[in-house]
Amino acid sequence: MRYELYYWPDIQGRGEFIRLALEQAGANYLDVARLPAQDGMGMPAMMDLLQNSAVPAPPFAPPFLKAGKLLIAQTANILFFLGPRLNLVPEDDASRLWANQLQLTIADLVTEVHDTHHPIAGSLYYKDQKAEAMRRARFFIAERIPKFLNYFEHLPVPKAKDAPYLIGDALSYVDLSMFQIIAGLRYAFPQAMRHQEPEYPRLLALHALVASDPRIATYLVSPRRLPFNKKGIFRHYAELDA
Repeated sequence: MRYELYYWPDIQGRGEFIRLALEQAGANYLDVARLPAQDGMGMPAMMDLLQNSAVPAPPFAPPFLKAGKLLIAQTANILFFLGPRLNLVPEDDASRLWANQLQLTIADLVTEVHDTHHPIAGSLYYKDQKAEAMRRARFFIAERIPKFLNYFEHLPVPKAKDAPYLIGDALSYVDLSMFQIIAGLRYAFPQAMRHQEPEYPRLLALHALVASDPRIATYLVSPRRLPFNKKGIFRHYAELDA
């Protein structure tokens, strides 16, 4: 099957969690909004689906995925669908639900990361809420990063004890998402992460393991991997990295 991923063309954002899964699996997919509009792709194709009242299960916002006749929205929901099809989750129901639970927890963390630079409203510029962002970031660094990363660091160890996987005995989409979390936090809060990282050896080992995966390593140096920037969820402002 060829998958069609719809997401903003100039940021990693929430779409990157899905890209990582598709790339690691070697899936046949189109990153629709990044393709030429004259070929029926690009932003017009994405906005067409978002604004089309005839779509039976309309998405609220990107990312969303087209798979055959299915149109699936929400990052965790998309990965719940893709996981078994891309061999990125164990086959039993208990493991699939556990993976989804962890992915939803990651989604909570992603929202909190976003709110460090936009604590008042997404419609306001960062400079218009800078004072509130600085206060929010202090609490995020001191309380929320340790809260989330300690939880993932101390999850029950799978049977493959020599590997730092979070579920099962092989790489899962949750592992790929945690790789993105560590990469994003290192970009947005480099000073804070240098201070805190020694507390999370399992997560750092997982990050290194994912980065060394042949398909992921190829993707990371390709033009398909967009750089972090000050438009996405993970943004570096030196004054917030206290």
